[in-house]
Amino acid sequence: MQLLPIEKYNELLAKKCEKLTALLSPFNTSSLDVFHSPVQHFRMRAEFRVWHDQGDLYHIMFDKETKQRYRVDSFPIASQLINQMMTALLPLLKEQDILTRKLFQIDYLSTLSNKIIVSLLYHKTLDEQWEVAARALKVRLEKLDFNVQLIGRATKQKICLDQDFVDEVLPINGKNYVYRQVENSFTQPNAAVNSKMLEWAIDCTKNSAGDLLELYCGNGNFSIALAQNFRKVLATEIAKPSVAAAQFNIAANGVDNLQIIRMSAEEFTQAMNGVREFNRLKGIDLKAYECNTIFVDPPRAGLDPETVRLVQNYDRILYISCNPHTLYDNLQELSKTHRIERAALFDQFPYTDHMESGVWLERK
Repeated sequence: MQLLPIEKYNELLAKKCEKLTALLSPFNTSSLDVFHSPVQHFRMRAEFRVWHDQGDLYHIMFDKETKQRYRVDSFPIASQLINQMMTALLPLLKEQDILTRKLFQIDYLSTLSNKIIVSLLYHKTLDEQWEVAARALKVRLEKLDFNVQLIGRATKQKICLDQDFVDEVLPINGKNYVYRQVENSFTQPNAAVNSKMLEWAIDCTKNSAGDLLELYCGNGNFSIALAQNFRKVLATEIAKPSVAAAQFNIAANGVDNLQIIRMSAEEFTQAMNGVREFNRLKGIDLKAYECNTIFVDPPRAGLDPETVRLVQNYDRILYISCNPHTLYDNLQELSKTHRIERAALFDQFPYTDHMESGVWLERK
């Protein structure tokens, strides 16, 4: 079992606050809004390699510094549901050679709504025999009271028993929001902190006038929660599974003022600047939107220079960042036209150096 330095949690978080405050200091940032994480069982997904050892098998991970493997029988940063599944799954797998042969990885995606996806990854072709054994495994797990979806993956193969998604239920300001989460697609890893991020974003944008544009919307995590503060919301996302999940989430949450366009932020920038025309925009009247607020949650690389220039066209900018250094780089340019009104640290990844942050900017 891996032990967490729980007694050091507050000290480690304070160090992150110091680092982020120092990084943002050139931009005259006010004091940070700081959002704690649960100190254990906070991570809703986990991936493990599988080690085969003389008829036995177990989860392993690799030490980042030494590159040495180590056995993982419990994983206290992961949700209790993942830990329960880890314990129950392996003995059942070992009973069926067809389920363990050439199995090299197991991925888990859990939810606060007590649902879980288990993905078994193989270096072999999965046949009917495998599917029969896997279905029997799923039945046995369900008899142990697991609400589980089982997926088998191999090269150019994906077998779902019975679906490749689970529906999360997140509490946000006293209301429950439904979010469909698709296996192998991006989801926020720390559900408790995600709820706090959404509440902070809602608070920043309250009393907003006009419409909202969101780039990189994923499954609609932010745009669905923020729609209540705007007349209309226009959001972009390139990944088809995420777009499909977002459309489901829009309907499930009764949001009637949000439209998703399947295109990248870079493509949308080109469309807005008249550089290219896109068939995907046919029938969508971009001029019907009066977007004076923009929301961005870019990948670790941050915003490209062209998108930074696009973002500067908006009076208000809500920027969630998974990399404070690329946020700093983007703020070098954004601070020429906008000032930071609020900044936040969200402790998505306790006990690591990783910092999730947010800034709310308004035009000078």
